[in-house]
Amino acid sequence: MNERSVQEIRRARPAQDGDGVAIQRVTGMRHAAMDPFLMLDELRAQRREDLGGGFPPHPHRGMQTLTYMKHGGIIHEDSRGNRGEIRDGGVQWMSAGRGIIHSEMPTADTEGLHGFQLWINLPAAEKLSEPRYRDIPASALTHVEGDGYVTAVIAGEWQLGEWLGHGPLRELAPRAALVDLTLHPRATLALLVPPGDALLAYVYAGSLDQSAQPITAGELAITTHGDRWSLRAGSAGASLLLLRGEPVAESVAQYGPFVMNTQAELEQAIRDYQSGEFG
Repeated sequence: MNERSVQEIRRARPAQDGDGVAIQRVTGMRHAAMDPFLMLDELRAQRREDLGGGFPPHPHRGMQTLTYMKHGGIIHEDSRGNRGEIRDGGVQWMSAGRGIIHSEMPTADTEGLHGFQLWINLPAAEKLSEPRYRDIPASALTHVEGDGYVTAVIAGEWQLGEWLGHGPLRELAPRAALVDLTLHPRATLALLVPPGDALLAYVYAGSLDQSAQPITAGELAITTHGDRWSLRAGSAGASLLLLRGEPVAESVAQYGPFVMNTQAELEQAIRDYQSGEFG
């Protein structure tokens, strides 16, 4: 087998989004080794006042969002009439397609939040498709406990050591796949993956010992190509998101919440939004 290695480590940077919400962000809008993943945000807020005004209504076109809440609750509402609430391990997925306006606001009883949002590219042929939405409670995820690890499989098919299976978010596959993985201290785990897919690991607690430089909390590891990757946790264990995706391999033009292929398409998206085409 062709073993993968870490080719780059990217640290999440402080940023703000929505109505003054502080986040940690890793961007990869035009990074070939991260394709189809465009961006990863981590939100950690201990108190409700740290959440600012949440994420009031805002538009999207040409990409998908996946929101995964480890702790706390949020409510999604959009211009297509969808409404959903997720809490403590739940997932929300939205394909913006040709245009949607949505909001993501903390539930009334939320005091603090810990969660993630991924932006995932759509190929040109799907950028003007009809918007879609789905939410999945934590109880519906595929939970697996193996030798030295526990995991919640969210989307895609995975082979984790001896275990082979898939997550319930079929809408994201085959474009992308996502797992929340916790490794026990010094534990190892081998992944078997399609050799041409992007494979990333975002560590949010503990560390991975993958190279001369450990990968610590708040860092994203980008791997080389290959059909196997061997993970090894540090002395305190590791909690991480594993992201795998089939590259779109198209040009990316981005302006705020719009992700298209050309500048002309971005300008059209802005005109359509301003004229009320998004609902």
